[in-house]
Amino acid sequence: MQNSSPEWLESAMASSVVVWPPWPSEWLQGGHVDMLAGLAEKYQPWLCSVVASVVVGLAGIVPLLLIPSDYEIKSNSGGRNVLQLLLSFAVGGLLGDVFLHLLPEAWSMALDAGAGTHEAFTQVGLCVLAGIFVFIIVEMMASNESPEPQNNNSKEKIGENKKDVTGYLNLIANGIDNFTHGLAVAGSFMVSYKTGILTTGAILIHEIPHEIGDFAILLKSGFSRWEATLAQLYTAGVGLLGALFTLFIGTTEALAGVQVYILAFTAGGFLNIALVTVLPELLQEERPAQSCAQLLCLLLGTFTMATVATTC
Repeated sequence: MQNSSPEWLESAMASSVVVWPPWPSEWLQGGHVDMLAGLAEKYQPWLCSVVASVVVGLAGIVPLLLIPSDYEIKSNSGGRNVLQLLLSFAVGGLLGDVFLHLLPEAWSMALDAGAGTHEAFTQVGLCVLAGIFVFIIVEMMASNESPEPQNNNSKEKIGENKKDVTGYLNLIANGIDNFTHGLAVAGSFMVSYKTGILTTGAILIHEIPHEIGDFAILLKSGFSRWEATLAQLYTAGVGLLGALFTLFIGTTEALAGVQVYILAFTAGGFLNIALVTVLPELLQEERPAQSCAQLLCLLLGTFTMATVATTC
């Protein structure tokens, strides 16, 4: 029986190179492997940066798995309000993130860019104040758009509107923060594969407790569990845009000066959300046991961020 196998298949099977799918041996021996290796090396930062940004973004799903569906339950016998404890953890996490991650990184970048010590502190401080005031102004404008209360139901609606604004402000700040993470991930993979993996791991460890706090703030702002999860994923998409932005520019040096202002502005937004929006409501708790539990959760949030900052 005549062999009906194509000539290139017989040649590939007879060669010492085993390839699947079985490409023609002439193609393999024609220098195309070197070309493929060159293409893989050239586009490796692109592929790795996109995959790493997606992995970091998926951290927004973790709170959906950890936070119980009955987070609003508070027993009549004075049991713990789970959501209030989560909000306390969020406040501690945001404060730890600001003072142990965002501000030190912004100051370091400003100094590396050639600014003097006093000049660097001034630049970062002004951007922090700008973030605080911008978020306060946005929240005030949103509150003033609500009609004046006529009865108790109107007051409740205004309160709900204000909480919704807080949730959206938190999403804006989180999106800006994720954008800087995307810049860092892509920039690290442009240096080397090992540096990219280490940077991605550090950001991922930092993001998980941060996402839990953000999730709690969104729940308090009136988002359902699924709405909060989708919102977290949307902000994760901003991180992917940050990575693509760095890859298109092709260098991280041009972004160093911009990152200083982005990080400091984000720090100001987080400070406003933690100390102006969330904390005052937690301080209204009248039950001593619940207040102590909230204080412990606040300290736990700060300790978690401190641990991440010192180990990563």
